[in-house]
Amino acid sequence: MKTDPRAILLIQCPDRPGLVAAISSFLFAHGANITDLDQHSTDVAPGAYFMRLELQTGKLDLPLDRVRALFEAEVARPFAMQWRLDLITERKKVAVLVSRHDHALLELLWQFQRGDLAADLDLVISNHPDLREAVEGFGVRFEHVPNSKEIRREAETRMLGLLAGADLVVLARYMQIVSAEFAASFENRLINIHHSFLPAFAGADPYRQALDRGVKIVGATAHYVTADLDAGPIIEQDVGRVSHRDSVEDLKALGRDLERRVLARAVRWHCEDRIIVHGNKTVVFA
Repeated sequence: MKTDPRAILLIQCPDRPGLVAAISSFLFAHGANITDLDQHSTDVAPGAYFMRLELQTGKLDLPLDRVRALFEAEVARPFAMQWRLDLITERKKVAVLVSRHDHALLELLWQFQRGDLAADLDLVISNHPDLREAVEGFGVRFEHVPNSKEIRREAETRMLGLLAGADLVVLARYMQIVSAEFAASFENRLINIHHSFLPAFAGADPYRQALDRGVKIVGATAHYVTADLDAGPIIEQDVGRVSHRDSVEDLKALGRDLERRVLARAVRWHCEDRIIVHGNKTVVFA
């Protein structure tokens, strides 16, 4: 039953025979019931193996912490696994950074309000005060932290204090470059929406770059943030068709719709533990 207590097991490790048998046998021995399982193995030798497994925990013979410890000793360590096992009820705390563009932020707030986002979105930080009323209308805390190249260190120090305890930070068209130190504080937990189909048109003003290049599609890309600008592991992308009749403003209007949908999907998948980062790529069990 979907109402039973459930947990998600995420695994990545070198591929080798006996993996699935070892995992499923361990869970069966301790009373877990597997309700959903996705897996992937790369073709490149030596192969890498990835799994997302959903299980019922109501009939476990031991407390979950003890099951974790035994899994580490009996399965994870022998198979050199990177893994984690979390209860679905342990909702992630999400914070959003935004500037003046509101479309991507509002999509996240709407999904949170409707209950479609399995997380607690309780903080929005902006380098401008413009969106305070809109954010607080959703019952979400709004903090104005001015930021620019000249005061970036002080601004990020204040933001890191406000973000203490956040499981995920989302850049919803936050029009400031974050430092490498800030990105490292949220490794694989900092998602950005870039308004182009990366790796094309990285950096500033991508819609103008796209128009000047005469492209027939524009896109949006949600990715984890790293020290390399717009080069982190890609989570989700989408595109829309354009023509010679379209202006920069037409491309921006199309892009806004793409951006909000792509970012919302990436945030939802992260909060549902559907993403495994492998090098500079992601495996997404959507």
